[in-house]
Amino acid sequence: MFNLLIALVAGLVVAALVKAAGFSLLAGIIPGTVVFLGIFIVLGRRSFMQLQAVVQAVQVELSSMTANKKEQQAKADKAIKLLEAALPLGRWQFLLEGEIHGQIGMIKHLFKDSDGALASFKKTGQRNYFAKAMQGAIYFQKKDFAAMKTAFEAAVKHGNKEGLMWAAYAWCLVQNKQNDDALKVLARAVAQNQSDEKLKKALSALQNDKRLKMAPWEPMWWQLGLESPPVQQAQFVGGGARRRGFR
Repeated sequence: MFNLLIALVAGLVVAALVKAAGFSLLAGIIPGTVVFLGIFIVLGRRSFMQLQAVVQAVQVELSSMTANKKEQQAKADKAIKLLEAALPLGRWQFLLEGEIHGQIGMIKHLFKDSDGALASFKKTGQRNYFAKAMQGAIYFQKKDFAAMKTAFEAAVKHGNKEGLMWAAYAWCLVQNKQNDDALKVLARAVAQNQSDEKLKKALSALQNDKRLKMAPWEPMWWQLGLESPPVQQAQFVGGGARRRGFR
């Protein structure tokens, strides 16, 4: 990517100048490496800040929703276009393109464009756990349970500290009459999050043949589209992305 290339060239130039000044090549490696790392970090931060500005503009669009369905769709379309216009940032910095596709997929999913969301999620990095959970939710609704498990496994791998990822995975398994598998998922969740009382209560409920209630994870739970909130209200999530560095 361009940021890496620019930083690498700058580092090599510094190393070459040190060598040209009469020092050994080894003596030029240290300052060259320092310059390389410094420039790469600065340029990377600049790219992330540029994307953050786009994400904030998207949030402004989607936070001003009205009850009018036509206006909602218009704002969603505008938000997606803003993100699509930012895709060239992916040529400058690693991972950005995948994150942008993840944000696009989330919006499409929230506005019931499942096929469009899946197309975007397939271009999303594995570390975007909320996007992977949404992908798993769509596969569940399409009754592609093998793909559902693959997506949720990615979600709980990279979002293993987020209780919702585990609970949503277990909920889908329960709905598919796979209670034993759901118990195993929640047991893994509790083992990795021993202070999470919500996960412990969820595991206990299943162990005692009680219903797995998702209320403890509302309102984020509703964003997965597996159950409807009391009042239908489209909202942009992106929280997972912000926690990974879009601040």
